[in-house]
Amino acid sequence: MSDILSEIKAREKKEVAGKAEQTKPGPVFTPSVDIFETETALTVLADLPGVTQANLDIDLHEDVLSIVGHIEEDREPGENVLLKEYETGQYIRKFTLSEVIDQEKIRAELVDGVLRLTLPKVEKAKPRKIQVT
Repeated sequence: MSDILSEIKAREKKEVAGKAEQTKPGPVFTPSVDIFETETALTVLADLPGVTQANLDIDLHEDVLSIVGHIEEDREPGENVLLKEYETGQYIRKFTLSEVIDQEKIRAELVDGVLRLTLPKVEKAKPRKIQVT
């Protein structure tokens, strides 16, 4: 039973313990990611439940790829909260890209709260067979 509870806790939103003072109120979360590699690209899947395309910013500056998503409370006027387990706030995750990534060809797609970033490799980084003569 404790294994099940620890597995469930590992999947919960993790709030970032910020060292600096925040400029916006509310919690800041680190989205869970999976990263896959093929010969031609890296793929990053980021879990951003509740984030819409309008509330998602992906920025590339000085080889740092930043993902920032915001979730707002979805409550109708006049509704009183009886139980609140769904946390709202901001998701933030940053990755430093190497020279292997072709930064001009990065693509992003958001479907059902999952962000898929495709980071193509530059031609010189792709494996190739060298002909021996």
